[in-house]
Amino acid sequence: MTDEQDVNDVQDDVSAAPTRKRPRPGERRLQILQTLAGMLEQPGAERVTTAALAARIGVSEAALYRHFASKAQMFEALIDFVEQSIMGLIRQVTERESQGPVQASRIVALLVQFAEKNPGMTRVMTGDALVHEHARLQERVNLLFDKIEAQLRQSLRSSEGATPTVDAQVTASLLVAFLMGRLQRYARSGFKRSPSEHLAACLARLV
Repeated sequence: MTDEQDVNDVQDDVSAAPTRKRPRPGERRLQILQTLAGMLEQPGAERVTTAALAARIGVSEAALYRHFASKAQMFEALIDFVEQSIMGLIRQVTERESQGPVQASRIVALLVQFAEKNPGMTRVMTGDALVHEHARLQERVNLLFDKIEAQLRQSLRSSEGATPTVDAQVTASLLVAFLMGRLQRYARSGFKRSPSEHLAACLARLV
C-alpha cells in the first residue's frame, strides 16, 4: 500500500454520508461533524457559530445540543478524529520502515498529505478554529504535536534501544516546526498554497 493510499483511506472516513429524512442513531452526530469540518474549509470561516451550523444542516440549534452538550464537544470530537487518524498513519510507517531519517521523513510527509486532503481538519490542527473556544481544546492539539515530536525523536535515534541523541531531538523539533509552518501557510492562504510544495527536497535538507 502506498503513502497516498494510506491518506486516501483516512479521507474516506470523513466523506459525506447520504442524508436521510430520519437519520439512524449516531448518523445525525456524524452529519454534524462532517458539516462542521466542511464549513471550516471555507476561507474566512475560522469561527463557525452553532446558529450557522444548524442552518447549514437544516435543523434547530436545540437539535444540535441533543447530540453534543456544547460546541466545544463538537471540536473535541474533531480532535479525536484527527488524533486517531494521525497516530494510525504514524503506526503504519513505523511498522513498515526501519528507524532512521527515512522513517521520520515519511511520517512528516504523510501528515502533510493528510492535512492537504482535509482542509477543515487543518484549521483544527493549526488552532485557527479554536481561537474563540475553550482553552482545553488548544491544549489537546498542543499535546498531539508533542506526541508527534516524541515519535520523531524515536524514529531518529541512533540505534535500537538507545536514548535519542541531542541531534535527534533538534531534528525532531525542526521537523515539527516545519510541519506546523506548512499547515499554517496552507490554512492562511485560503488553502491555495499546497503544504506539499517541494516537500521531498525540504525534508531531505532537514534530515
